[in-house]
Amino acid sequence: MEAKDMILICKALSDTNRLEIVRMLSDGEKCGCKILDKFNITQPTLSHHMKILVDCGIVNDRKEGKWHIYLEKDEMMECVLCHKKELSKTRCEQGHYVCNECHTKGMGVIIDICLSETSKNPIEIIRRMMAQPFCHMHGPEHHVMVGSALLTAYKNAGGEIDLPEALLEMMNRGKAVPGGVCGFWGACGAGISTGMFISIISGATPLKNEPWGLANKMTSKALDAIGSIGGPRCCKRDSYIAIISAIDYVAENFNIQMEKPVIKCIHSDKNNQCIKERCPFHE
Repeated sequence: MEAKDMILICKALSDTNRLEIVRMLSDGEKCGCKILDKFNITQPTLSHHMKILVDCGIVNDRKEGKWHIYLEKDEMMECVLCHKKELSKTRCEQGHYVCNECHTKGMGVIIDICLSETSKNPIEIIRRMMAQPFCHMHGPEHHVMVGSALLTAYKNAGGEIDLPEALLEMMNRGKAVPGGVCGFWGACGAGISTGMFISIISGATPLKNEPWGLANKMTSKALDAIGSIGGPRCCKRDSYIAIISAIDYVAENFNIQMEKPVIKCIHSDKNNQCIKERCPFHE
């Protein structure tokens, strides 16, 4: 073993939580939800610890099955983190449930990222968010991230908005859209997020004329593009499709040109339900 490998292992085991995780796994493999149940940490924090342990070779991880199970009817479930009880259709294959509030902890960094950005490219901006520990392969955090990336790129491209205020509004609206709505409501949260984005920049309300129409047509355009690919869902793919739809829509209706890059998927190996060649970004 080389010296640099020994240094990585020593750093990994210098944290008490990671040391305890290794002790737990010495008895055999465990579902991530089972590990969370033993610690006073959030799911993104556990993901961060596990990445460090995997990267230095102490722990191996593997994907099994679909991870999430979606039920046809709501069942009363208890969050393994905060122990709040509520009705939900979603749990992991081991029977564990994490509520939306716990799942999206750490999202405050989205505003920090956006306020420090100078890019006019919303894909570039959202990928910086996707690289953060709070962001999972799938989840309701994308319902905030899509609109936030668009608001930031729009502002940097010359759009006249109060970005800090707009981002706070986007955070509040996006967090109100729960996970799984793509299947249960028939409206992907990433697509809805583009409508929220247009609503914010146009000042739409239920009583406005043109802004109301612009926001609803944006949502419709994004959902049509997402739905035309077919399922199962991929929050990364659907976020990219929604953003591309919004870039074209804003150029046409607001005369603001955000940058539109060529997108190549970097998430396929983390997605159990990747649709491969059917995805417009798969290589």
